Parts: sequence; C-alpha cells; structure tokens
Amino acid sequence: MQDVSTLVAQAREGRPRAVARLISLVEGASPQLREVMAALAPLTGGAYVVGLTGSPGVGKSTSTSALVTAYRKQGKRVGVLAVDPSSPFSGGALLGDRVRMSDHASDPGVYIRSMATRGHLGGLAWAAPQAIRVLDAAGCDVILVETVGVGQSEVEIASQADTSVVLLAPGMGDGIQAAKAGILEIGDVYVVNKADRDGADATARELNHMLGLGEARGPGDWRPPIVKTVAARGEGVDEVVEALEKHRAWMEERGVLAERRAARAAREVETIAVTALRERIGDLHGDRRLGALAERIVGGELDPYRAADELVAGLTEG
Repeated sequence: MQDVSTLVAQAREGRPRAVARLISLVEGASPQLREVMAALAPLTGGAYVVGLTGSPGVGKSTSTSALVTAYRKQGKRVGVLAVDPSSPFSGGALLGDRVRMSDHASDPGVYIRSMATRGHLGGLAWAAPQAIRVLDAAGCDVILVETVGVGQSEVEIASQADTSVVLLAPGMGDGIQAAKAGILEIGDVYVVNKADRDGADATARELNHMLGLGEARGPGDWRPPIVKTVAARGEGVDEVVEALEKHRAWMEERGVLAERRAARAAREVETIAVTALRERIGDLHGDRRLGALAERIVGGELDPYRAADELVAGLTEG
C-alpha cells in the first residue's frame, strides 16, 4: 500500500514518478482509488482541458506535440493523455503517440502518459476522467487529451473536455466522414491539418458549408472557427492556440465552462454508480433471487421489465 498523501504532495511539486503512480492507481482500479480521489478533490479545477480527435492519419499526435510546444513557450505546464488502442496481447497501450512526442520527454514542464482504451468505446480510456483529475491536481495549466482515431459513435471526448478540437486533412474523404460521425456537433474548433496538400482549401470550404447547415445560431453564440495548419512545421499552431483561448474566454463570460464541468462531474458520478450497481448484479449470477425471477418470466407470471424493477429494488434496499 502506498502513502497517498505523500504521493499527492509530490505530484503537486511536479515529480513525474508520483504523477505516474497516481495514474497507475487509477488505471488499476486500486483499492486506494477512493482515497486518491478524496485527496485530489480540493486541488482540482485549475486546468484547461482540450480534447483532440479526428480520423486516423490526420496528424493528431503531431498536432498535439505542436500545441505542447506553443503552450510551453507561454510558460504553461502541460499534461498530455494520449489514448492508444489496446494491445491484443497485453491489454496495454501501444505507445505510438509517446514515440511521436519524444521531443518533450526531457521537459520537466510536460507530463505525457499513454493510456489504453482496453476495449472501451468512444475513443477514450475508461479511467480518463480520473487521470485528468490527477494531472489537474498536479498543477498542469493545460491538459491535452488525444483520442484514438474515431468512428461514427466514438465522439466521447466532447463529454470530457472543456474545448473539443476536431482535426481533418485533405484527400481523406473527411467531409463525408464529418457528416457521418456527428463530429459537426462536437467540435468547438476545427483544424484542417496538412494544409500544404492539394485540396486543403476545398476541405475547409466544405466544412464551413456543413457548419452553416447545422444548428441555427443566435447573436453571441459560438461559431466554431476553422484553422488551417501544417503541424509538422508548426505553421498555424499559434492560430489554433488563439482560437482555443477565445473559446475559453467565451465560455467563461457566459457561464458555459462551469456548466460543462458540472455536466462532466454528473456523468462521472453516474458512471461510478452504474458500475457499482453492475458489479452487484454480476454477483447475482447463480443467486436464488435472479433464478426465481427468471423462472417467473418463463412461466408467464412476470415480464422482464417488472423483473428488472424488482431486482433493482432489492439491490437498493439491500
């Protein structure tokens, strides 16, 4: 058992090993997890969480690395959660993102962590919300969360970030993908990366047209900007940071930032509660209560919904 209070104090001092140990406790669903979260709670709320998502090959890792460079020039401490696909052999992250961000490995003002999805849908690891809290409490000013390549249903980053950045690239059919994946609904800032390629202007125009066909926006509503970048050369990255800061200011001015964070906390509480309930239900397999309900359904005495109601009532009372 590790001394949680010591680990938290060391993490606040910026010691990477302490941060790593705390995130490992989170990922491993340690028995100390509740103690860790209780210790971190008063220390959170200062970090700006930026999510980056997009189809595979659009340059998410390169863009993330370029944003780290830009924020470090401003003197800000940066945390990076790079969510990798899970290895089919070990269940661990494949670490591709950390390799591509090796330029920042020796910078004490940057903490980079690869996390495995472990089969969790939505492009994020299940422990991402708690890992974000660890980096927040550790004093990171900005936390960049890079997801795995997303598909039609994998847009969960919008529920975990203060600002969501959607990356596209020319020549990849991203216009059609944008309409299919629903990313037009989650993006706060859109980035057309690899803008030195043919078709970048056309991609930006098509995206702008699609955004114009979206929800009607009133005066003062946020209209997501479209920024063209060549992240590999650092071109356009300052404009992305400027767009992010404008969105943050807009949210703070209208109370949207507080609303998003409250909604995020509510989802986290709901997830923890549902997980606990699911574990209790899992313990019922072979239990006489579940078997008795099943027999009544087969005998036509009870329908599955009424049976579920009785089961939930029994669990909550117990």
